[in-house]
Amino acid sequence: MQKITPHLWFDREAEDAARLYASLFPDSAIGTVSRYGKTGQEVHGQPEGQAMTVPFTLAGYDMLGLNGGPHFRFTPAISFFVTLETEEAVNAIWSGLVADGTVLMPLDRYDWSEKYGWLSDRYGVSWQIALGDCAEVGHQAICPSLLFVGAQHGRAEAAMEHYMAVFSTSPAASSTAPTAVDGILRYDGGPDPAGTVKHAQFRLAGETFMAMDSAAAHDFGFTEAVSFMVGCDNQAEVDHYWSGLSAVPDAERCGWLKDRFGVSWQIVPRILPRLLADPDPARSARVMQAMLAMKKIDIEVLKAEHEGR
Repeated sequence: MQKITPHLWFDREAEDAARLYASLFPDSAIGTVSRYGKTGQEVHGQPEGQAMTVPFTLAGYDMLGLNGGPHFRFTPAISFFVTLETEEAVNAIWSGLVADGTVLMPLDRYDWSEKYGWLSDRYGVSWQIALGDCAEVGHQAICPSLLFVGAQHGRAEAAMEHYMAVFSTSPAASSTAPTAVDGILRYDGGPDPAGTVKHAQFRLAGETFMAMDSAAAHDFGFTEAVSFMVGCDNQAEVDHYWSGLSAVPDAERCGWLKDRFGVSWQIVPRILPRLLADPDPARSARVMQAMLAMKKIDIEVLKAEHEGR
């Protein structure tokens, strides 16, 4: 089971985006869509029947979309690096994603890839598309990539080390889903300071991530539009990830937190979606109201509300 799931915050386009992505990537599917109704869930200004959460799988990699209103915007600070093994696949996915989008780096030959390009799609989600060997990214065709710019420039390696320390000491840490560095390529001069991270690849709970520093002038940074949802089996896990990652008290709400580098996470017990999906509307409503009042999620309180205790 995937431990860390990218969570994408859309205004109202989550379902359309999931359909587009699933039409382009192999081994893809859209899960059960939850919708806004008449039970007080209109907090984001969404109409009744509008998709609320949209789980989807692309190339075997799980992601989740949310329609939450126009509060956050996607930026290239977090992109999704896609490794494809044929030029035909690169061309097809690039063509599907770039339509009505923005090219950040043209699809072309570069030192690191025979064919590579960077774009923001029509919804603003950022993708890097590359021809390569999937074995080199742990057979994970889609990998989140974090770009450290502005005030965060030069902190890619520190962030990587911090995340690995948190995940490797989790109560659920497993040798079968390792946390480790796969490699670091550093700048050796030029506009970027020598020693900063040109490209790094690392694993958290067996999942491949990438990180880069850039000294170039950028007018963007990390936002809540992309967060990383960590599935927890018990309260000990929730407590561990919360204490290890949360660094901005004002950002703590409903299981959401922001770390010292500005990246957003959600620390979510796996039982929560099951409680919210209870067919008894009174039970699910009690769980929802309890969750909305929390910062860090308390599993026992949720269970008590669900049972009416």
